[in-house]
Amino acid sequence: MLKTAIRTIIAAQMLVGLPAMAAETPLEKAIDNDYGYLQKLFVHFHENPELSFEERKTSAKLAEELKSIGYDVTTGVGGTGVVAILKNGDGPTVMVRADMDGLPLKEKSGLSYASHVHEVDADGKDFPVMHACGHDVHITSLIGTARRMAAMKDKWQGTLMLIGQPAEERIGGAKAMLKDGLYKRFPVPTYALAFHVNSQMATGHISYKSGIMYSSSDSVRITIHGIGTHGAAPDKGKDPIVLGAEIINALQTLVSREISPLDPGVVTVGTFNGGTKNNIISDKAVMTLTVRSNSEDVRHKLLQGIKRIAENAGRMAGLPENLLPTVELSIESAPTTINDPALTAKLDKVFKAKLGADKVIPYVQRNMGAEDFSYFVQTPEHVPGFYYQVGGTPQAAFDAEKNGGPAVPAHHSPLFKIAPEGSIKMGVESMTIAAMNLMPKH
Repeated sequence: MLKTAIRTIIAAQMLVGLPAMAAETPLEKAIDNDYGYLQKLFVHFHENPELSFEERKTSAKLAEELKSIGYDVTTGVGGTGVVAILKNGDGPTVMVRADMDGLPLKEKSGLSYASHVHEVDADGKDFPVMHACGHDVHITSLIGTARRMAAMKDKWQGTLMLIGQPAEERIGGAKAMLKDGLYKRFPVPTYALAFHVNSQMATGHISYKSGIMYSSSDSVRITIHGIGTHGAAPDKGKDPIVLGAEIINALQTLVSREISPLDPGVVTVGTFNGGTKNNIISDKAVMTLTVRSNSEDVRHKLLQGIKRIAENAGRMAGLPENLLPTVELSIESAPTTINDPALTAKLDKVFKAKLGADKVIPYVQRNMGAEDFSYFVQTPEHVPGFYYQVGGTPQAAFDAEKNGGPAVPAHHSPLFKIAPEGSIKMGVESMTIAAMNLMPKH
C-alpha cells in the first residue's frame, strides 16, 4: 500500500512538471531536527554583534555551547579566540574555523531581529554594530557542525579542532591566535577548513575552486607633513592637502601604468583627512588606503610604488627630507587565500557525490575581497587549506530582482541580510561531510 502511494505521488509530480523529491539522508534529517535550536542561536548572535577584538560575549556563548556538547574548550586565545578540541582516536587533525566579529554599521535590514547594539571600539569611538557579513551564520554553523560530529563519533576518527576567530574584519585575529601559540598549545592541523556565506549566491549551493579564492589585502597609512600658515598667505608654508591631492592622482598610475593589464590590482584611497578651519593651512594631513592583488609580485610592486610616489611627491613640493610623507605599509594585511589543489580535488569528489553535482557552482572571483584564513595555512607547517562559499539568498529574491524588484544587498551594506535556514543547513551539512571524509573510520 505504501509503495503504491509513493508511486502515485511521483507520477502526479511528473504530470505537473515537478521533480520527484529525493529521499532525505540521515544527515539532512538530523540537521533538520536540529535547526530549531540553531535558529535561536543565530538570532541571538545577530541581535548581539560585537566589534573586532571585542567579541567577549560572543566567544563566551560559543565556548558555553561547545563545552555543553563535550568539547575541551580554551578561551582567550589571541584575545577573544576560542579553541575547542574533540579527540576521537588516532587519525588526522581537522581544523574548522569560523570568524565572530561584526561591523561598525547601523542595521537597516528591516529584520524583526535586527541589531540595535552600540559599542565603543578599541580606539574609544562609539559605533552602531551589525553582522553585515554573515559571521553570525558562520559561528552558528560551527556549533551545528560540532553537534553533528559529536553525535556521529562512531563514523570517524581523529581530532576535530574548532576555531572561533576574532577580528577577521580587521585582518588581525588569525595572526593574534597564531602569535598566542595556536600551533604550539594545540595540535597542528593536518587540514584547515572554512567557509563564507555569500549573499550573492542562491541558498542550497556551494562554490569553490583550486588555487586562488581571495586576494591579498594591505592597509596603508600616509601621513603628509606640511608647514602651517594662514590660508591667505600660502606662500609662507607648504600645504599638505594640495600635496595629498597630487599623491592621490599619482597613485592612479600604479595599476594603470606599472602593473600588467593581465594582473589584477587595486589601490583605493579610502580616507583623506586634514585641516581644522577654512582659513588655516594645516601642517598635517592623513590618508588611508586599501591595496589588493592576486600575487606576491604585484603586491610588492604596489606597496613599494606607493612609498616611492609619496616620498618623491614631497621632494617635488620642496619639503626637507625630515618632512617627507611618512608611509606605513601593511598596517592590517593578509596574503592571498589559496586552496590546496590536492585537498580541493578530494573534497570536490565527495561534495558532488554527497550533495549532488548540481549543488556545486564553479567559483569565479568577482572582486578583490580578502580573508585572513590564509594565515592559518601559510605557516612554516604548510597546512593544506580549503575555503569555500555557501549560498545565502533564496533564488526567488534573485528572480524578483531581475523583474524589477529590490536589489539583493551586498556584504558590508546596512541592508545586508541572510536567509538563515538555507545558509546554516548547507553550512553544517557541507562542513560535516568534509570533516568526516578527511577523518575516515578505519
